[in-house]
Amino acid sequence: MNISFENPDKVNGLMTITVEESDFKDNVEKMLKDYRKRANFPGFRPGMVPMSLVKRQYGLSARMDAVNRVVSEQLYKYIQDNNVKMLGEPLPSSKQVEVDLSKDGPYTFVFDIAVAPEFKVELNGKNKIDYYNIKVDDKLIDQQVEMYASRAGSYAKAETFDPEQRDMLKGDLRELDAEGNTLEDGITLSDVVLMPQYIKVDDQKKLFDGAKLGDIITFNPRKAYPENDAEVASLLKIKKEEIADHEGDFSYQITEISRYMKHAVDQELFDQIYGEGNVKSEEEFRQRVADEIRPQLQQNSDYKFMLDVRAYVEKKIGKVTWPDDILKRVMLNANKDKGMEYVEKNYEGSIKELTWHLAKEQLVAAHDVKIEDADVKAAAIEASRAQFAQYGMSNIPDEYLENYANDLLKKRENVESFVDRAVDDKLREALKKAVKLNEKEVTLDEFNEMMRA
Repeated sequence: MNISFENPDKVNGLMTITVEESDFKDNVEKMLKDYRKRANFPGFRPGMVPMSLVKRQYGLSARMDAVNRVVSEQLYKYIQDNNVKMLGEPLPSSKQVEVDLSKDGPYTFVFDIAVAPEFKVELNGKNKIDYYNIKVDDKLIDQQVEMYASRAGSYAKAETFDPEQRDMLKGDLRELDAEGNTLEDGITLSDVVLMPQYIKVDDQKKLFDGAKLGDIITFNPRKAYPENDAEVASLLKIKKEEIADHEGDFSYQITEISRYMKHAVDQELFDQIYGEGNVKSEEEFRQRVADEIRPQLQQNSDYKFMLDVRAYVEKKIGKVTWPDDILKRVMLNANKDKGMEYVEKNYEGSIKELTWHLAKEQLVAAHDVKIEDADVKAAAIEASRAQFAQYGMSNIPDEYLENYANDLLKKRENVESFVDRAVDDKLREALKKAVKLNEKEVTLDEFNEMMRA
């Protein structure tokens, strides 16, 4: 066997592999013997079929399998042994001439290889990168306290409907005729719940402003929700296809007004959020809230830091020459159903991601980032904690978080994402120590404005 690799411009590689009969002959013989043991030919017992018949039936197929296997094995062995930074998969070259496997070898195969461009990425104390510390100010604490108070609130009876509040109405609904009288055999419903603030059309919504207990409001459900048949059907307790038969006005007599009241910021609220007796004053409560907010804000700061690291690195790398033609063919091969138009549209973005991927690999190696099982487990636990926090559940016991994380880690796709997360976490912390941080203090509003920009 002979293998040669040409890479004159450092990115467009051409690999030529020539295989001799001796490189695959033994494998062909072994395959044919295996075929003979399993072959089912009329008139012959299993394993007793003459080899001449087996070769006539399976010879070319066995030769193709053996040649493909040896070419593939030797190609990837060469790539690994010679540390060729191949991108994607090898592709048949346009320089390939037709190979007739029905004739004796040697056979020559030519492949196009996309090679990663060479660039060097280093980050150390000579590199200054911005790091934005977000202030935990009274405004943020107030917002979080109000969120807790709102979540722990409840409905109380009211006398007058206030459109500015989260008032909920209950009443009797009756279908009207063209003269405004109750329609005989029309829809009549009791205890119908209605929240006027969700009505889509203003002139229908305003009909309820200032309404009191006992008031009768005349409105049109079809006009109130002109583009939501499901809402109208649900309100009238009918099927969507029946709506066309009930497009007139309805009367709605209010029998109950309920107003959502936020919970008082008191000991009962403290106990609900942090457990009985763990917080004993509003001052302690606000401090616990601040301590809760701080790591969440740091996650935002860390995320922005890595965005800035990436932008800094990409600027340092500058313009890079890529094996565009080969990479586009690789991309097309992976997206055959989407066609070349998809490749052209997404190629530049893919190259940008690939550049950062290769740069990050260098940074991971340079800063000796290594991942152990404990790191992956920790990433799964933090992901679980964040997931529960989205639903306002901030006081989840560690044992429960660990069990939940263990369930997540049973799925392979989850494990891969947690490995990536663990690598990113460790790399970020290493870079925060390695580079010179240009620390700046900002409010959350200022930070969000930067992220929007």
